[in-house]
Amino acid sequence: SLLQEIHKVLEMLDITQCQKPGRRMNFHGIRSSKFRHVYGLPVKKEKCYENLRITRNAQDGNYCAVNPKFIAVVVEVGGGGSFVVLPLSAPGRVGYNVWKVTGHAGPVLDVKWNPFNDNIIASGSEDCRIRVWFIPDGGLSSDLGESMVQLTGHRRKVGIIEWHPTAENILVSAGYDHMVIVWNISKGVPVNIINCHTDTIFSMSFNRNGSLLATTCKDKKLRILDPRSGKVIREGQSHPGTKASKVVYLGASGKLFTTGFSKFSDRQFGIWSEKDLSEPLKMENIDSSSGILTPYHDPDTNMVYVAGKGDGNVRYYEVLDEAPWASYLNQFISGAPQKGFGIMPKRGIDVTACELFRMYKLHATKDVVEPIAMIVPRKSNMFQDDIYPETAAPEPALTADEWLQGKNAWPVLMSMKTGVQSRTDNREQATVISDKNNGRKFMFLSEETNPDYRQVNQRKEVQSSSQVDHSTFGADTEQFQTKESENRMKKNKISDTVTATEKDIKTSLNLGTKFQQMQQKFVGESCNYPNIDIDLDDIYSVKADSGSNSVKTLSSKFDFQETKEVEEDKTNLKRVVKEQKKLISNLKDQVEVKDRRIQELEAKVKLLATNNPAANLNISIKHQNGHSLA
Repeated sequence: SLLQEIHKVLEMLDITQCQKPGRRMNFHGIRSSKFRHVYGLPVKKEKCYENLRITRNAQDGNYCAVNPKFIAVVVEVGGGGSFVVLPLSAPGRVGYNVWKVTGHAGPVLDVKWNPFNDNIIASGSEDCRIRVWFIPDGGLSSDLGESMVQLTGHRRKVGIIEWHPTAENILVSAGYDHMVIVWNISKGVPVNIINCHTDTIFSMSFNRNGSLLATTCKDKKLRILDPRSGKVIREGQSHPGTKASKVVYLGASGKLFTTGFSKFSDRQFGIWSEKDLSEPLKMENIDSSSGILTPYHDPDTNMVYVAGKGDGNVRYYEVLDEAPWASYLNQFISGAPQKGFGIMPKRGIDVTACELFRMYKLHATKDVVEPIAMIVPRKSNMFQDDIYPETAAPEPALTADEWLQGKNAWPVLMSMKTGVQSRTDNREQATVISDKNNGRKFMFLSEETNPDYRQVNQRKEVQSSSQVDHSTFGADTEQFQTKESENRMKKNKISDTVTATEKDIKTSLNLGTKFQQMQQKFVGESCNYPNIDIDLDDIYSVKADSGSNSVKTLSSKFDFQETKEVEEDKTNLKRVVKEQKKLISNLKDQVEVKDRRIQELEAKVKLLATNNPAANLNISIKHQNGHSLA
């Protein structure tokens, strides 16, 4: 009876959902990514830049630009527009009377460093002008008021400027007159004026090779332009919100990343294909805050960092080649709101700390600029090839004329392993320790000085003999005497009060060493090296019962070092010649600007002289009498 009751209960229950499913469920789990655990690491207080009066302008700019040598920050001043340029290696508290770049008549709205020259920076201002400045090595020593180039063409304030990523001396600006102007700064003239926008331009971004330019506008449209012809290649509806939207090209992938607002004022981001702007590949809401979002793209890791104005956090996403097109990774959270960010180029980050990205945060409530490093946690201190592919080098792939003629080129790449902390300046860079230093150490260890403990009056004068040069063997030398021994012997001849002792001469000329004894053993008696042309290969090729193998090895090693030294000298010479050519080109441009200014002033003087001949006569009479015009 009990079993019958159990069967009746089981018949009343529906157990079909408890059975094993007929097919396996498609659950992929968490997506694998080597950037999933990236975290932000702010620096300590002593590494921050403090007491900078950051501008209080409410525009949607970054107001900061960084490269491996300098950091530029737009500051608040009583009149006109100024920005401060500080050496990157000099953090700390900035003085109130710090030198500034003070050439604009209105507040500065945007600053950008030249990607191919770390000493050149461009600035756009409310005075409708764009100026290009040269910052000397070590920073400013006085207020800089005279620019290299002044570009005049906008009728209203200039809000955005961008350098071309591959062509030299090409600059693009967008103003509140709804115009985009392409400039050739080497000649100081506009090469194209684009008038396709109907309202305020919010942002613009070049693609990887600089052949296309994407823009967002207040008319809620996303456009892709040809910067050389000015034609609109594609156009589509962007974010429907009324606030500003931003766009950034996702490298060479052919996709764009935009940030904006929905019609319900929700912040969102979208991913678009450059081939079809009719609808986005993905549109996702982020939150309901009111701060304008700005995206920053890292083409090497394919990550996008999204920071909101007035927020305290930075979200970062990994861009994918297939749906869902973007994957949220994490966010860096801090308690202090931000006004903008300056982005360090990839060639300036620290690869030994596994640093992927570095942002310089402008605090909105404090006069502080705080560097923040985005780091991948790795246990090893070795160079990580998988997270550091080749990056853009500070070298243009095209000239301005080549690009204007229609030629395109991808950026010149450099290795992050060997080209880390590279800077485009004229100073000689620190070289990597090579095998040449090891060879010199080997030669130093093989030398031995025989001390002379006799009294001074019992020592005999030792005639100075020739000495083998311990530089790379096989080099063409007229004498075997080292430069050091020549200088010391000259000093001994000039000085009458100091007499050269046997020990001093042995120490300075390195006489009686085991190396020389080995030479004399193989050659025989000592030779008069300055008068006899001796081939070192013949000396070291002599067969001996003991020690010959070590001498042959030493000779071959130094022969290899000589070839390596010659190659290094050729490379350094080419680099110096290239830098000198670039410097000469810059100086020629400056001279042309000065000549043009002189011609303008001469024309004005002639015009004044023709309009007022009586004043001209009085001036000439005063000059003849030797009086000053004051």
